[in-house]
Amino acid sequence: MKEHFGLMKIKTWIKKEIVLVVAVVLAVISCFWEAPKWSYIDFKVLLLLFNLMVVIAAFKEQLLLDYLAVNLLRHCQNSKQTGLVLIGITFVAAMFMTNDVALITFIPLTLIIGRKLKIVPIKWVVFQTLAANLGSSLTPMGNPQNLFIYTYYGVHLGEFLKVATGLVILSAIFLGCLLLKERKTDITIVLEPVQMKAPKQLMVFLILFIIILSSVVGVLDYRIAFCITIIVTLLVNRHLLFQVDYTLLLTFIGFFIFIGNLAAIPAIKATLQSFLKEEGYTYLSGLVMSQVISNVPATMLLAPFTENWQELVLGVDIGGMGTLIASLASVISYKLFVKEYQQEAKAYFKSFTWYNVLGLILLAPLGYGLLQLLHLLF
Repeated sequence: MKEHFGLMKIKTWIKKEIVLVVAVVLAVISCFWEAPKWSYIDFKVLLLLFNLMVVIAAFKEQLLLDYLAVNLLRHCQNSKQTGLVLIGITFVAAMFMTNDVALITFIPLTLIIGRKLKIVPIKWVVFQTLAANLGSSLTPMGNPQNLFIYTYYGVHLGEFLKVATGLVILSAIFLGCLLLKERKTDITIVLEPVQMKAPKQLMVFLILFIIILSSVVGVLDYRIAFCITIIVTLLVNRHLLFQVDYTLLLTFIGFFIFIGNLAAIPAIKATLQSFLKEEGYTYLSGLVMSQVISNVPATMLLAPFTENWQELVLGVDIGGMGTLIASLASVISYKLFVKEYQQEAKAYFKSFTWYNVLGLILLAPLGYGLLQLLHLLF
């Protein structure tokens, strides 16, 4: 019985961390034809991710985002206003707190409101998922693929924003149109006030967040920011170090090794570089590969073989729509919803697929048009 229970735990862990498992397996297999090198691992990306995850964990613990959301929602008088606040705050928060953190924070709040109103908030959750994935496109720290592209290609913040701003404007219009089509009904929401646990500690981590952002944009050396993060966290709240998603960091290391070994094979490197050199091919590859393996692995697989970072960032960010696995953040919101409304899993999946495919169909050609406009202007 103990052996059976142990196997079940292993299977459950593998299912939960399937991306990490795939990354490690690919890394190990690739080592049979090429010896890995330390130079394959981008420590800047890893340290920046670590820093961001620590400070965001502090914000979650201090209930900063919950405090802001509840205070905004208490002023809502109808369903349209409530939807606007839930989707809007998710959209904006994802730009600075990452798409998955925005969903982990605000989806539970949406589910609480659904219970209070005795409704199943499928559309709100689906729209929040779209908002998190699209809103996170604006900044380098909004999602892991953006941070990877930003550091891998050494992009300047101004150049990145030139590409990302157009997509975010299109995304806001798309989400606004979805919200305008929803019916408006009068509702009353009673939410318990949120008290932040330690305001002084929160202030320390807000300052630390500014320091980390300065390292992301290149004002401060990322290694100095890492040292400051470690020292501050150990002195103020060392438990935050246990809340870092180390599986994501290990996943990155696995893909770094696999891709490094793959790029070291001349025939494969030449073939992929020749293919992705054609105009639009990197963009299309990012869109398509994201649907199958999700946009973070797709980014890491394509980056070493193309110089077209603008096509890549738009391809994988827009490619976060479509299938449920196109963005791993979408899987988070699905699990949170199904845990509360298990009987509505099929209805959620149908609604999610419909609106995500619609978004992909509308924004994919607009994204390519945006690329052409950028080429003309800059």
